[in-house]
Amino acid sequence: MARQLDYLTLRAIFARFAAADPAPEGELEHTNAFTLLVAVALSAQATDVGVNRATRGLFAVADTPEKMLALGEDGLIAHIRTIGLYRNKARHVIALSRRLIDDFGGEVPCSRAALQSLPGVGRKTANVVLNMWWGMPAQAVDTHIFRVGNRTGIAPGKTVDAVERAIEDHVPADYQRHAHHWLILHGRYICKARKPACGTCPIHDLCPFEEKTA
Repeated sequence: MARQLDYLTLRAIFARFAAADPAPEGELEHTNAFTLLVAVALSAQATDVGVNRATRGLFAVADTPEKMLALGEDGLIAHIRTIGLYRNKARHVIALSRRLIDDFGGEVPCSRAALQSLPGVGRKTANVVLNMWWGMPAQAVDTHIFRVGNRTGIAPGKTVDAVERAIEDHVPADYQRHAHHWLILHGRYICKARKPACGTCPIHDLCPFEEKTA
């Protein structure tokens, strides 16, 4: 785990991320807050590509909590069978759809506490929805961000919560809005787990990682 980078180095790193991709976006396909919430909930231990493949047909017929309930658990399973843990996820999606109707008037709430009160919705899922739909500077730490944060010193921490706090505490405020997506995309395509592409990394000279690849 690298030491926490200083403020000026962090500014330089995120300036480069911003120059390369000023408005990064998540790769989960969605049409509204509800479909985003469902897509993120389905993405646990699954790839965005696999989730998108399953949800294109699903969201064509069930893009609201009411339509999802009408589809039912068995109908939902028919669409998401290719996604890992699909039975548990289907149960959670149907349950959260019911809660949205009963407790929130069919609307997805815009607070972390309310989102986390929904079945199957943890802090990471809540933060993704807050960031992607409402533009809040919420930091959803997945395996990519955890790796990048620790490897580069951008946001070191022994737990995902510690990495989340490090991003909030140290990343310059004007870069907080998109930090989540810059770090995910960097980890997904450049700073990969087994063989990071250090030779094409835009922050190669600012990163203290000792085992850089050619």
